[in-house]
Amino acid sequence: MHTTRSRPKLVVSADGHGVVSHAGSRLLADLADATALTSAFSDALCRLRPRGTGHDPGRVAVDLAVMLADGGEAIADLAVLRDQRDVFGPVASTPTAWRVLAGIDTATLNALRAARARAREVAWLQADETGHAIPASQAGGRELPGLVLDIDATLVTCHSEKEQAAATYKRGFGYHPLLCFLDNTGEALAGLLRPGNAGANTAADHVALLDQALAQIPDAHRHGTPVLIRADSAGSAKAFLAHIRALRERGIHTFFSVGYPVTEPVRRAIRALPEHVWHPALEQDGALRASAEVAELTGLVDLTGYPDGTRIIVRRERPHPGAQLSLFDQDEGMRHQVFLTDSPVAGSGSIQHLEVRHRAHARVEDHIRCGKTTGFGRFPSRHFAINQVWLELSLTAVDLLAWTRTLLLDGELATAEPKKLRYRLLHAAARITGGARRLRLRITTTWPWRHELTAAFSRLVALPRPAT
Repeated sequence: MHTTRSRPKLVVSADGHGVVSHAGSRLLADLADATALTSAFSDALCRLRPRGTGHDPGRVAVDLAVMLADGGEAIADLAVLRDQRDVFGPVASTPTAWRVLAGIDTATLNALRAARARAREVAWLQADETGHAIPASQAGGRELPGLVLDIDATLVTCHSEKEQAAATYKRGFGYHPLLCFLDNTGEALAGLLRPGNAGANTAADHVALLDQALAQIPDAHRHGTPVLIRADSAGSAKAFLAHIRALRERGIHTFFSVGYPVTEPVRRAIRALPEHVWHPALEQDGALRASAEVAELTGLVDLTGYPDGTRIIVRRERPHPGAQLSLFDQDEGMRHQVFLTDSPVAGSGSIQHLEVRHRAHARVEDHIRCGKTTGFGRFPSRHFAINQVWLELSLTAVDLLAWTRTLLLDGELATAEPKKLRYRLLHAAARITGGARRLRLRITTTWPWRHELTAAFSRLVALPRPAT
């Protein structure tokens, strides 16, 4: 019989010196400097510092983004950085941070977005120069050419009265932001904060969001590179798809793959299909998917008003237990999903590949879930304008984590979600020691991921810096 030893008895006191927590988050702050995000934010917010004294508003905004990437949920959580001056330097007080957020108007917010785009260009150049080029998106066991942008909306519950918060279609109360993520890297390109009762399929909002997202992509990638825009059926508005097609006139090679409702004409077309035109569907690894088939409905459904070359494809599958089915699905004994794409027949692959490519849009749900733990799961202010800025800083925090994975990490951490990065790297404890006019951050020798963290700091030091 083996007895379990009790834990060592401890005497707890609050008189330690030279010990810091969240030491790994310094990686994010230094990366913001290395990608010129800090200087770009300082230029964008310079008017908020008319006398040139006090805290730099751009540095305050970066500290807020680092705090959100670290898992903070409220402005008061800046105390984690502020109370560790030896690691993070001077950090603004909570009232100062509030004043910075309150001072950002629409024009300044646009300048902040432009600053994010400049920093993104630097980060992508650093990735290219260090051999960590922007990865290709994957679907059906194949690499997709170019860039893939995923658009989706989500609901954020507000537990108190806030400007423009409203009842949602799910009988909740809050906001209904519309977001765009880059599937290749997980970067958050753009976001629109909207009232809770905003329409899911509002074409004007989709157009505005897409234009903001494309403005975030460096010129070298925005022009001459295929750009696929994916969305669910909320993105199937004719005006939005016409806008995507019109972008080609500006030298942006855009294509779309968007959901489409199963209307009565679609149901009639599905029933008219002979069995021999159905083909086996694919899994994301390229293997055949059991009990799932795809077929093309182009020519059987009236697509008048949609861009020339629009195709309509349907997928049917045996429903899993508990699936919510329409009366049509119940009658047919299969669950049906339909989408539109303007990928041409020649050169775009089989309809099986187009279908599994569209189904990979579901990854945006993971990006949104992680984003809600990185700032936009709750909003701090009663004022809508401040919450808009908060959303932008949340997107910046998502970007910092994405750049960290791309530029500084490898192995499983290079694809890790924020929760894992925080637990293993960002929240690591260390000691601060001084000597020879240098401060040393000493991570304990027993920390399981100490080598990954020190290697990330080494890669950060080696990153090429933009010319000033």
